[in-house]
This record gives sequence, C-alpha cells and structure tokens, in this order.
Amino acid sequence: MALLENLTLVFVAGLITALATGIGAIPFFFFENVSDRRNVVLWGLASGIMLSASTFGLVEEGLAEGTPLEIAIGIAAGVALVVVAHNVLMDSEIDPQEYEEADFKKLILILGILTVHSFPEGVAIGVSFADLGLEGGAELFGFTIPLLAVFMTIAISIHNIPEGTAISIPLKSMGISEWKMIWWAVFSSLPQPIGAVLAFGFVRYAREFLPYGFGFAAGAMIYLVLTEFIPEALDIGERLPRGGKPELAGGIVVGILVMVPLAVV
Repeated sequence: MALLENLTLVFVAGLITALATGIGAIPFFFFENVSDRRNVVLWGLASGIMLSASTFGLVEEGLAEGTPLEIAIGIAAGVALVVVAHNVLMDSEIDPQEYEEADFKKLILILGILTVHSFPEGVAIGVSFADLGLEGGAELFGFTIPLLAVFMTIAISIHNIPEGTAISIPLKSMGISEWKMIWWAVFSSLPQPIGAVLAFGFVRYAREFLPYGFGFAAGAMIYLVLTEFIPEALDIGERLPRGGKPELAGGIVVGILVMVPLAVV
C-alpha cells in the first residue's frame, strides 16, 4: 500500500507540472497574441530555471550520492538519448493542426516528439523523489517529501508555462478555441507524470543507479535548453533590436536568481 501511495504522489507531482503547461494558453483568453519581446523573456526565464534546477538541484544532489564520474556518465547518457531520439524522429516539425487531423502513424510521430521533450523532465521529478519518506524532508499531506522534489516540481512547473504559450501561438492563428489550446498544451507534457513514476520506481529500488539518474536528467535538460529553448528564443527575437539577446539574457539571469533561494533551502 505504501508503494502505491508513493507512486500516486509522484504521479500527481508530474501531473501538476503537465497542468502548468496549460497556464501558458490562458493569456489568449484576454489578448490576441503575446509580443515577441515578452515571448523571448519567457523562454529566457524557462532556460534559466532549467539550468538552475539542473545544476543546483540535480547535479549537486548527484554529487552527494555518487562520484563525479558517475554523474558524468549519467549526463552523457541523457544527452545521447535526446540526440538519438531526435535522429530517429528525423527532427520532424509538428504542425499543430495535425493534432486535430492526425492519422495513426502521424499520431505516433507526434507522441514520440512530445516524449523526447517532456520525458526527461518527468525523469528529473522522479529521481528527485528518491528519498521520499526519509528524514530531512518537508511534511506535506502525511508524506515526508524531499526538498529537492519540491524544488524540481516548482522549477519544471514554471518552465512549462512558456512552453504552453509557444504551443498556443500557432493554434491561435488557426482559430482553435482557447479551451482546446489549454488541452493541447497540457497534452504536450503528459509524458512527464509517466516518466516521473518510472524513474522513481527504478531509482527507489536500485539506489546504486541514483547518481546516474541525477546525471541523466540534468544532461537531458541542459541539452534541451542549449539546443531547443535558446535557439527558439533567438528565432522569435530576430525582429527585435539586437536580435532579442538582451531580453533573452535578462530572462536567463532572472530564472537562475529566482530558483537559487529554493536550491539552498
């Protein structure tokens, strides 16, 4: 019963981060669009949060559990998984309209791409819960939750908001309703609760792999920031003065500074 309760809690944490993606669609209930400047800042904020969470959360905790070599191997594995997955999927671009009119093969492709982007974040949540129920955590709903798990859940939830906005922008231009935009934004992050449960179950009962798990999640997320989030922000900011680089840099700095206090609690 305790195992089921723990898995349920981890799943709920992953689901919370997925639901946070839907928040990114809410501005479209009130505005026709989100300015490029604001969008670049949001992507910078998300990048800073993920870099901070990976470095001050996952890598630091991993070093407390294992050796630098183990962390490095985990990081390499995380990067390799994302690279291989992208190559297998041929870096396919998703047309959001295909969500509405997908045949079976196209649906599998869409789910595969979403998994590549969201699953590593779910893994990060799962490994952060490895010490669930042990001393040193925060008491919540009858559980002793590791502070790292609270930190990672908050960080990934905040990070998911601009992802929801990015998904909603093309959907808005196609005339898709605001409620459907929220649904598709959340849908894009549904691999996170699944990844969280799988990762938690693995490292909880094979703790010798925990340092590798921390490294894996950190490597995958840092790689996604460097190859997906920052280039996306620079593409959006092309029409802004200096290519939107000041807005991007400012967002990254704010994202890091926002998460540092949580990391040192």
